Amino acid sequence: MAALSGVRWLTRALVAAPNPGAWRSLSISAVAHAASRSQAEDVRVEGAFPVTMLPGDGVGPELMHAVKEVFKAASVPVEFQEHHLSEVQNMASEEKLEQVLSSMKENKVAIIGKIHTPMEYKGELASYDMRLRRKLDLFANVVHVKSLPGYKTRHNNLDLVIIREQTEGEYSSLEHESARGVIECLKIVTRTKSQRIAKFAFDYATKKGRSKVTAVHKANIMKLGDGLFLQCCEEVAELYPKIKFETMIIDNCCMQLVQNPYQFDVLVMPNLYGNIIDNLAAGLVGGAGVVPGESYSAEYAVFETGARHPFAQAVGRNIANPTAMLLSASNMLRHLNLEYHSNLIADAVKKVIKVGKVRTSDMGGYATCQDFTEAVIDALSRP
Repeated sequence: MAALSGVRWLTRALVAAPNPGAWRSLSISAVAHAASRSQAEDVRVEGAFPVTMLPGDGVGPELMHAVKEVFKAASVPVEFQEHHLSEVQNMASEEKLEQVLSSMKENKVAIIGKIHTPMEYKGELASYDMRLRRKLDLFANVVHVKSLPGYKTRHNNLDLVIIREQTEGEYSSLEHESARGVIECLKIVTRTKSQRIAKFAFDYATKKGRSKVTAVHKANIMKLGDGLFLQCCEEVAELYPKIKFETMIIDNCCMQLVQNPYQFDVLVMPNLYGNIIDNLAAGLVGGAGVVPGESYSAEYAVFETGARHPFAQAVGRNIANPTAMLLSASNMLRHLNLEYHSNLIADAVKKVIKVGKVRTSDMGGYATCQDFTEAVIDALSRP
């Protein structure tokens, strides 16, 4: 049984290997892997949930290592199929993109790090990250901004959700030079996608027991584009009479979030505004290192950090905060109906933060990423 499982593991590993040069090392590790596995463990892996893992750039690989260490300690029945896609590490190509898409389409669930997008124009306007989301039609990005018990910030006891349409808007990659020195950048707003994200927001509010949805826009200036988005939100709101509906202009929303964020519950908005508000709101509860996020299509679910930053200056320094990625991984387990393991990991992370003895530098402490990960693992076994 163990030998058979080893062969199966090797086959899966070879298929998922990011490059041909990795086959030899995979073969060697597979032999050791099969030799050290017990029959009981083989049965568990055979019944494990396959999940696509895309470490991304910056500290992404370090954060994914933390996830794998915690999952191993918690005996989580998930098997990661790891792929690598990066525009800054010369690890991006159409072939690699198709490999990642194939894996994600087969597994339906993925956990990803930030795929950094260079500012230089090299003939393709759409980044690999944007293309990945479009091909999977990951139209809804959800960021749950919630204060962590025991970690004090300027605003405490916050609990709000930001829902962002992320397949059109300002990120449509439609730019051209109409005349020398004149660039036109097109913002695309469609009724179909505006209605879809509005309905998603109201359905989310209903399912999660939320009482209010705020549509964020700039329809006073972009009367047709944002006007259509706002009109769609208003139309959908009429179908949900039990959910209070409000509208707010984006610039006022930014100010209100800083002054009085408690007035918000669920916010829904177009692409660019959502990107900005995600980061602003993350800063209210501790920064990019503590807020998880997720993206959905009709078929697929992708789990990631809420504020997408590669944190390139921290690479190799062992100082990244794995909280956001661990909480996102916990949300992924809940999506897979692994409630026990989801709660186990989320509770361990929150316990470490609440005790306050082990905190990374972004939270005012001196602990390393590895220190925090080990503290979470230790907390798994404590009542």
